[in-house]
Amino acid sequence: MLVTVDGVDGSGKTTLADELADVLLSTGREVVRASVDDFHHPKAFRHAEGRTGETFWSRSFDYPALRRELLDPWRQGAGTAYRTAVHDVAGDRPVEQTQRSVPDDGVLLVDGIFTQRDELTGCWDYAIFLDVPFEVSVARMAARDGSVPDVGHPDQARYVAGQRLYLARCDPRARADVVVDNSDLAAPRFR
Repeated sequence: MLVTVDGVDGSGKTTLADELADVLLSTGREVVRASVDDFHHPKAFRHAEGRTGETFWSRSFDYPALRRELLDPWRQGAGTAYRTAVHDVAGDRPVEQTQRSVPDDGVLLVDGIFTQRDELTGCWDYAIFLDVPFEVSVARMAARDGSVPDVGHPDQARYVAGQRLYLARCDPRARADVVVDNSDLAAPRFR
């Protein structure tokens, strides 16, 4: 089973995916965690056409590698070789990772932005979208990463603009199996 936890930066995707993994593990299922963040393009490619919302949306992630190395092998089933990472974004270098085999009756749980793009249509058995306003998510990122907490600040402009493009072009709320208002991390609510 392939599950994604989607949402804008700072919406709580990793936290929810980790918590969901713990619940699934407690039922005896084998769970593999992965993140779209481990499928970034190299920095030179990401920034080759400037640092705009459009380039953030269109050049951040290597979707063919994500499909080839992780999602398609899981779709093929047990025993198929896969990798959960191809690029270390912080070090801006390829990741050398030993392939593993898709387990019998396993769950692949992938968090990340843009996971319901057209390039990934049909990959997910279940999609969760965390709905959080930018004012909340950007403030969370600022607390977590030390970035600027103002949505309108130039340092945030390309990220917010790119994610707005995603929301407009792909309508991930409508594509998701469930939408969760995660504005209050202590009290998420189904929509």
